[in-house]
Amino acid sequence: MAKIAYLHKADKLINRIQETQQDAIVEASRLMANSIASGKVVHLFGSGHSVIPVMDIFPRYGSYVGFNPLMDPRLMWSSVVGPGGARELLWLEREEGYIRNFLQSFVFDPEDTMVVFSHGGLNAAPIEVALFAKEQGMRIIAITSRANYRIASATHSSGKKLGDLADVLIDNCVPLEDAMVSIDGLDEPVGAGSTLAVVAISMSLVSETARLLVADGKSLSVFVSPNVEGIGPDHNASVFEEFEAKICRIKSE
Repeated sequence: MAKIAYLHKADKLINRIQETQQDAIVEASRLMANSIASGKVVHLFGSGHSVIPVMDIFPRYGSYVGFNPLMDPRLMWSSVVGPGGARELLWLEREEGYIRNFLQSFVFDPEDTMVVFSHGGLNAAPIEVALFAKEQGMRIIAITSRANYRIASATHSSGKKLGDLADVLIDNCVPLEDAMVSIDGLDEPVGAGSTLAVVAISMSLVSETARLLVADGKSLSVFVSPNVEGIGPDHNASVFEEFEAKICRIKSE
């Protein structure tokens, strides 16, 4: 049987991440574990398709209290065209100055960690989140394309790319054009790779951070599937309550 082209590329992509990014993932996990262990928060940001790992980290079966997704419905599309459409989003995430207004809705601490997802690493939204986090004294983890970081010129007025601002840069190992499959008779490649890559990386971060926290004697409030045996019916309600209490406590400090 002939190999399905995308699955073949996906297998190579995951192997490349495993072979080249383990040290960066461990280093990033230590920063995240330090924040959570000290009672602080790991903030998560992405716009456009990069909001997918932000949504998937928490609340998600197998994740736990300590992550704070920063999501703006104006920076993710809910339709293709018209209100909430991709054209408006693509314009807004490149518009300088918007993000600082968005971030006013949250409270940050220098001991927090900021995780920013962006394949290109050039748009205003992820760069200005990282700039803001750096001003606040937070450590910054960037999940981006290292190839794009090396080759592309900065487009933000600060002259910065996302990789310039990162304490830890994790390469998504995806080709510059994102799409990975070439088809005879079609000029444009198809089958995006960045979403697959960042979900694999983000779940690696969640798992490795949990391992470090447990090894340090910390307990975790895990959001659990009802299919897991021995979990009470009120377990996940208590997880949401703990998350709410943690965020409210942070806002009141």
